[in-house]
Amino acid sequence: MPKPVFNKVLCFAVTALFICLGVSLAAADDVVDDGFGPASSIESRYFTIYYSPQLDPLALAQQLNVSAGERILAGEQKPPALGNGYSLAEALDTLFLRVCEILDMQLYSYKGNIKICADQAQLAGIYRKIFDKDLGDAKSFYIYSFNTIYLAASSFRQGIAGHEIGHAIINHYFVVQPSIKVQEVLAGYVEYQLRKQTGGELAR
Repeated sequence: MPKPVFNKVLCFAVTALFICLGVSLAAADDVVDDGFGPASSIESRYFTIYYSPQLDPLALAQQLNVSAGERILAGEQKPPALGNGYSLAEALDTLFLRVCEILDMQLYSYKGNIKICADQAQLAGIYRKIFDKDLGDAKSFYIYSFNTIYLAASSFRQGIAGHEIGHAIINHYFVVQPSIKVQEVLAGYVEYQLRKQTGGELAR
């Protein structure tokens, strides 16, 4: 290829690349207003965790009741950061690995969001803002397009959180999405397995 033609092709390719990168970066900067409001946040390996400022992250971690046995089942080696307990980030990461193990679906590079509402009323308000309908009796939900799990602090338990983490894993594991019914059966199975260990309540 003659040098002038090669230079034009190279210039075009580089320009196209920067345009694509610009679009991608702009999309990444878009923040969806879901009505969650002011929040504190914590980064874990698998999640960005947002919670209402009045909530105590250590109390939330205790609500998950992640045991040393689950830590071993999840294949984690390093000791927990807070003595015999877990930080919220560590507890959710352990739960994520447990759900992967229960489903036999490994997602090594997953990163999603978890938003913990102050109460059920805030959770219902977010659902109404997004979907323009009532939440009903549901204690949690997951939105694939936002890659976000929503829960209320009052129902922040292993079974309920694990159910929604199951949805996130299923949605990111398969190239072709299973039907909603199949996804609910799989997420329900995760919840059942976790509830057997903790005696927690059902998500739905």
